[in-house]
Amino acid sequence: MKPQGNTILITGGGSGIGAALAQRLHDAGNTVIVSGRRLDALQAAIAGRPNMHAIVLDIDNAVAIEAFAQEVLSAFPALNVVIHNAGIMRLEPLDTRRDLADAEATITTNLLGPIRLNNALIDHLVAQPDAVIVTVTSGLAFVPMTVASTYCATKAAIHSYTVSLREELKGRVEVIELAPPAVQTGLTPGQENRPGYQPLNEFADEVIALLLAQPTPAEVLVERVKFLRNAEAEHRFDQTVVQLNAFAAQARAAST
Repeated sequence: MKPQGNTILITGGGSGIGAALAQRLHDAGNTVIVSGRRLDALQAAIAGRPNMHAIVLDIDNAVAIEAFAQEVLSAFPALNVVIHNAGIMRLEPLDTRRDLADAEATITTNLLGPIRLNNALIDHLVAQPDAVIVTVTSGLAFVPMTVASTYCATKAAIHSYTVSLREELKGRVEVIELAPPAVQTGLTPGQENRPGYQPLNEFADEVIALLLAQPTPAEVLVERVKFLRNAEAEHRFDQTVVQLNAFAAQARAAST
């Protein structure tokens, strides 16, 4: 990914990781479009930055995604980078019958959303110079947190989808996976200040250094996530599942 001169779309760009990366990419010399459901949050993210723009997107709605893609390409025909960051995490029990609305919403947002948006933009992107697709997965794609099983499953699915996308688009579009660790954001209640989670600014600074490196790695992995990403390769997967879930339970208890 070239460091500057890009026109970048970031979904889920109104807060958390999306807003932090959007602002840093803008400051590096790029035009950045942030999208999300809440216009007020998007406007706050772009305030005071002349080459940042906000467009509302309901990532859960297939028809809205197609209309959004047409709007973006009409307004920003130089679009060459898409960062699929929008996502939700819902905690859910697996040991009792439950309403599956949260699980279904998670699949629609985290998995179908990026697939649908890629489909709407792919003909444009393959024709663009210096085109890049970035998928945001999670360390939990590689070692699951059991209380968020559907979230972890969607991130594992996006990891697999990204591998396929990279092979299919080789030589035409650069495909990068960004897998965050646990970061202090509003992804779940109480997470902004949760003990043991990586501070957002520290995470975003580390990511930008990797993302703008030449060449950019195919997997953007901050140091804190390598414990999860490499667990299976290092033959410690089972013990890491236990360690991760014990840590997560303790961190949630400490922040309630």
